[in-house]
Amino acid sequence: MFGAGKRALITGINGFTGRYVAAELSAAGYRVFGVGSLPSTQEDYLQVNLLNADELADAIAKVKPDVVVHLAAIAFVGHGDASAFYNVNVIGTRNLLQAIYDCGKPLDAILIASSANIYGNSVEGKLDECTPANPVNDYAVSKLAMEYMARLWMDKLPIFITRPFNYTGVGQAENFLLPKIVKHYKDNAAVIELGNIDVWRDFTDVRALSKAYVALLQARPVGETINVCSGRTYSLRETVALCEKISGHSLEIRVNPAFVRPNEVKSLCGDASKLRATIGEWDTPPLEETLRWMLEN
Repeated sequence: MFGAGKRALITGINGFTGRYVAAELSAAGYRVFGVGSLPSTQEDYLQVNLLNADELADAIAKVKPDVVVHLAAIAFVGHGDASAFYNVNVIGTRNLLQAIYDCGKPLDAILIASSANIYGNSVEGKLDECTPANPVNDYAVSKLAMEYMARLWMDKLPIFITRPFNYTGVGQAENFLLPKIVKHYKDNAAVIELGNIDVWRDFTDVRALSKAYVALLQARPVGETINVCSGRTYSLRETVALCEKISGHSLEIRVNPAFVRPNEVKSLCGDASKLRATIGEWDTPPLEETLRWMLEN
């Protein structure tokens, strides 16, 4: 196991993604430490505010990680407080990199999770890492700013950046779209209110994403930016039909104008060629399999 005897630190370990990445890192032999903003009694966990540089410095000095997976972020695009995106996603990340640098311990790799939202909605076809950025909301702008800020540290730290497209799975918050749809089917609801259902998305299963992240830490593509995606798209209309097929329940879809975003990204499909060239054979389960897992758990 390539992580045997080594220490991994995950920021945002108790978030949706963090729990799955922690399990994969443990399976690879790492001792996994986590930081988060909320109290927890779990082992090897430190409560840290990313905006508190002193707390971060203390945490890094205690853990002395060999690899870092930076997941902590304000990730819900509809989050009401625009300043929180910039504070947490840009300043918080900068504080983390400063603390790692000041600790002075050489690291194997630092994975910084950005987002495919930075591409916006202006380009048809599959988006690769050379697609020009065109962010259309504060979340995406904050992630792009974070990427540029992280580049200032690439000559000092072994950083690489991931741009995950949409991904989902058991445990994702219900203010995200697929968990919301799944919950309505699990509850045998009569009606669901959605925004535009004729949008197409590239969905990855969080378990496959976590495997990709750990494989990337092993490959160490330092200085690179890499999409994590399936290269396949499904419309929300198709997604609803799959839930109906799996559950045997049908419901009425009502389009609520309040849920239709004026700057909605119409189609997001990623090109995963660089990811596969970096880590080898990798794929994500078909969306139907992921939805079945979510509906049955």
